Amino acid sequence: MIDGFAKDFLHSRLKTIRETLVWKLDGLSEYDIRRPLTATGTNLLGLVKHVATCEAWYFGEVFGRPSPEPLGRWQDADGSDLWATPDETREQIIDFYQRACKHADATIGELAIDAPGHVPWWSRPDVNLFNIMIHILQETTRHAGHADILREQLDGRTGLRAEYEEEIDTAARATYRAKIEQAAQAAAGGAGRAGLSAPHGAVGTMP
Repeated sequence: MIDGFAKDFLHSRLKTIRETLVWKLDGLSEYDIRRPLTATGTNLLGLVKHVATCEAWYFGEVFGRPSPEPLGRWQDADGSDLWATPDETREQIIDFYQRACKHADATIGELAIDAPGHVPWWSRPDVNLFNIMIHILQETTRHAGHADILREQLDGRTGLRAEYEEEIDTAARATYRAKIEQAAQAAAGGAGRAGLSAPHGAVGTMP
């Protein structure tokens, strides 16, 4: 009973966060979904491409159920799954993600939660479906969080799903941000004063 509940619950959460990740592209230009927005090159469309590749690998090869479409070998991974080339369209990458998810859903549906798998690139390669469902849910949630912050930087939009999105109140946001900034500056100033007033070596030392 608990095994079936656990699998259904994890699968439901995974389906929800998949939708959230794709929604973060909604309404943005081709440039904005592709351009690097961090020092390490993180970009919105690349996050979708990366998670699609993860689903295809982990719910495919790991359980002897290879993806029906060609994938690069994990041994040859070079970071190319983290960004989109000029000839890869938004639609192609989203379609790839949806196909990878469909294949993953079939694997999840057909296997027991303790079904064995093998991840050759892990230090402890012997796994089961439960391990992989947790791993992919964690990976997708992490990257959806990245996407949320990137999207906020672009146009201020935030949220988990379109139906929960609230109208942006620029003035309220500015006030709230200023409050946090003031608290941070006060804490930093207080720490500086405390450091000046304490005798050298007095904090955290023993005679």
